[in-house]
Amino acid sequence: MTHRNLRPAMRLGLLPAAVAVALVPAIAGAQEAAPAAQEATTLDRIEVTGSRIRGVNMETQQPIVTLSREEIQKQGFTSVADVLQNLTSAGSPAISRSEALASGENVGGYYIDIRNLGANRTLVLVNGKRLGATTGGYQDLSQIPMSAIDRMEILKDGASAIYGSDAIAGVVNVITRKRFEGAEATAYVGQFGEGDGETQQYSFTVGQTSDRGGTTLSVEYSKEEPVFAGDRWFSKWGNAGPDYPGSGFSPVSQNGSWYGPCGPGGADTWCTLSDGGDPTNLADYRPHTTADNANSNLQMMLRTGIERRSVFASTTYDVSDSISFDADVLYNQRITDQQIAGYPYQSLAFDTQLSGDSAFNPVGEDIDFRRRLWEVPRTTRSELETYRFAGGFKGFFQLADKYWDWDVGALLNRNSLSKTGHGDASLIATRQALGPSFINGDGIAQCGTAADPISLDNCRPWNPLLPNGVAGQGSLADADLQTFMFPYFTDTGTTRTTSYTANVSGSLAELPAGDLGIAMGYEHRKESGRFVPDAFAQSGEYTGLAATTTEGDYALDEFYVELNIPVLADMAFAKELTFNVASRYSDYSNFGDTTNSKFGFTWRPVDELLVRGTVAEGFRAPSIDNLYGGVGSSFEDYTDPCGVDAVGSVNGNAACTAAGVPVGYVQLGQGLVPCTSYPCQTPDQFFTGSNPNLLPETSTSQTMGLVWSPRWVQGLDISVDWYQYEIEDMIISDSVDRILRDCYVLGDASRCAQANVTRAADGHITGMFYGLANLGQMETEGYDVGVRYKLPETSFGNFSVDWQNTYTSRYDQAGENADGDPITVGYVGTPGIFRLRSNLGVDWEMGNFGASYTARYYSGMNESCVTNRPCTDPDRYSNGEPAAQRHTGSNTFHDLQLNWQAPWNATVAVGANNVFDHAGPIMFTQPNSNYPYYGGFEIGRFVYMKYQQRF
Repeated sequence: MTHRNLRPAMRLGLLPAAVAVALVPAIAGAQEAAPAAQEATTLDRIEVTGSRIRGVNMETQQPIVTLSREEIQKQGFTSVADVLQNLTSAGSPAISRSEALASGENVGGYYIDIRNLGANRTLVLVNGKRLGATTGGYQDLSQIPMSAIDRMEILKDGASAIYGSDAIAGVVNVITRKRFEGAEATAYVGQFGEGDGETQQYSFTVGQTSDRGGTTLSVEYSKEEPVFAGDRWFSKWGNAGPDYPGSGFSPVSQNGSWYGPCGPGGADTWCTLSDGGDPTNLADYRPHTTADNANSNLQMMLRTGIERRSVFASTTYDVSDSISFDADVLYNQRITDQQIAGYPYQSLAFDTQLSGDSAFNPVGEDIDFRRRLWEVPRTTRSELETYRFAGGFKGFFQLADKYWDWDVGALLNRNSLSKTGHGDASLIATRQALGPSFINGDGIAQCGTAADPISLDNCRPWNPLLPNGVAGQGSLADADLQTFMFPYFTDTGTTRTTSYTANVSGSLAELPAGDLGIAMGYEHRKESGRFVPDAFAQSGEYTGLAATTTEGDYALDEFYVELNIPVLADMAFAKELTFNVASRYSDYSNFGDTTNSKFGFTWRPVDELLVRGTVAEGFRAPSIDNLYGGVGSSFEDYTDPCGVDAVGSVNGNAACTAAGVPVGYVQLGQGLVPCTSYPCQTPDQFFTGSNPNLLPETSTSQTMGLVWSPRWVQGLDISVDWYQYEIEDMIISDSVDRILRDCYVLGDASRCAQANVTRAADGHITGMFYGLANLGQMETEGYDVGVRYKLPETSFGNFSVDWQNTYTSRYDQAGENADGDPITVGYVGTPGIFRLRSNLGVDWEMGNFGASYTARYYSGMNESCVTNRPCTDPDRYSNGEPAAQRHTGSNTFHDLQLNWQAPWNATVAVGANNVFDHAGPIMFTQPNSNYPYYGGFEIGRFVYMKYQQRF
């Protein structure tokens, strides 16, 4: 197999083995066709993630992790995001699949968050070009089929000077297979030890090459079944685990209740139908008790289901000896299923009392009621279709005996989203169903009155006092009533990314220490997006969260220049000293321009030791959703400082009294029941929205590290890197807690006026608006330590060890104390921001057999104390202020895979992730989850088998 020459001959011996192997197909023909005089030319044209200049040692100038295809296959995961999530530098999973209550456009995708700086601050590339984003700036990694991947390069440093916006935390570059020859089929099946979460993935890759290029096609199908919360011990029992049964259960239950005279002596209270009682007979009702409360977890998914269909094709064609054409085409369909419990309907929230003229009313006057719509769980199916084309021409030319590389290209990425929801009730229908009704001559309940009936085709009466599982007219189990009350809701969205690029790189001059390298380029990019909620959501005429349309676009033009300056070479204590500088100018159509620069150095005092460092400016432009998003709503968790039980309560102060809050007021939660733990979820919808006046976030990142490969220990590489990030003007939501603190604790009444805070006569907050603002600041610092050692060959086989660690020494956010004084709040040790994450991998190979073992370690976690829960460190102080904590121990998950290379050119692998079925601790604050368990931990032992056949 030969290819036409696109580059001078190159010596592979100068490259790390992994890079050399990856380049063999691309340069094999070049070696054959190059003139003899060029056969000894040093390889100087390799481009790596984080730099546009091609060079021999460019991959060592910055902290980059490379995951080869072989390494990815040994991990036993079926998605790009799951593989990346196991990097020690990865933060908490963005929109965890355990966050069952999450809603909106971004839900259903897989995202990566480097350094816990946010998923929209990590730039994702495919073959060096951007992956399309949602209107919120999230880049969905589920679009990329695993079968098409050759390797992934993860740059753990800010790179806005090279790639522009969003590269604050780092860059993930997914590089696909090129010039593949032959065919390959793979089948993967697995499930959890509990017998659920069945996963299957099938892929087929075929490729053909010629002397002028090649084409590769990958087709993949993947499906993961959901896991339900009721099938795990930690998620089955409310919000505090099995040791606190009933905690978090909702008084808005499937049994139904109404407020009226059924208490002792006929006192008004919440009344529930007695077992076997007649729902029309007042005497058959009894006071509602905690035993009647609903455990909504029994209807909810712990892990959502996902199904993907992908087709990826790439082609390379050598137009001439110095020009080639490359193109990638991707189609992906992703379907994500969610289920949460039936809606907790409260008539007070919608002013929809059960009419006194209803055939189901036991007292003959309008009454307020509560009823969880248990018979119809809320489901959402998110379907995302991605169409992507990236292509262009590239080549090289010779100028003054120097080779220059150039490329021009275009990217077109289109995401089309459709979200279909069911289980929220139409308020138009419920008003009719709860209105006057009567029993007609056929003994059937009918809307309207006998004198003015409403056809059964147009209305079905509902009895919200009839418990789930009890037969009777007006039951939610009736299919016709479900059809009338529960329509299907459809949200649609489209985002488009279009860019045109031109780059050139080469050598300006030959300095005593080497070539002065330069890269220059231009990019024009346009981002547009539209997300349209269902008409019911926009009108607010249903029980779901209200939302309005998000629509907008912006364009930008960018220019960059990068220089690689060799200063010293082959000198005592300076085998190499090179500086790298880059700057990028970006001109946006919506907010103006910005310039961001980067400086780096590489110093090799001796052959086996490399010292490197960078200082980089970064920025993140506001997303379409940040700028042009519609109004949305949510049921927020917050602490009302005017409540007597609140931490730092100011109940009775002038600001609370002026707002009409009575002395002794206790904050009310779901079902208008007094809160017993904080923060507490409101029973009322609060509203939030975008801000067209937002400015970009800005950042400064610094790294300093060394790589040591001692000559007396062959195969050993040790790396240590220090990092620090500072982000200013972070775009954050102007939180409910911040607004209430400013208004009532600090006495700034204008904050309540701006947020339109409204309270009922009893002091309960019934509504408010909180928007986006450039209010955030954050700083994080830590160390990455890696050890890789390939041991000498033994009679027991070949062994290799890979030990990677990330130690976070600081993760702070700027804030204010109760007096309004600026303070720094530290979060190291909270779930997701672990003090130490460590992965130890051991590989063994002997003949046709192999094994891979990985131990994934997470240091202990802290969470804030909550009412009636143990506080293990009550005397803890942070920054001189009380900060009592609950501490849990460390956790380690073990993975194992065994593989066999069959003589018929196949590979058979069996393995288990979390082989010892370890479970994390109960976390009362429900981090990255809607359950008392950290959403980034394993939920059971997962066993799988994989078969790969090569043709």
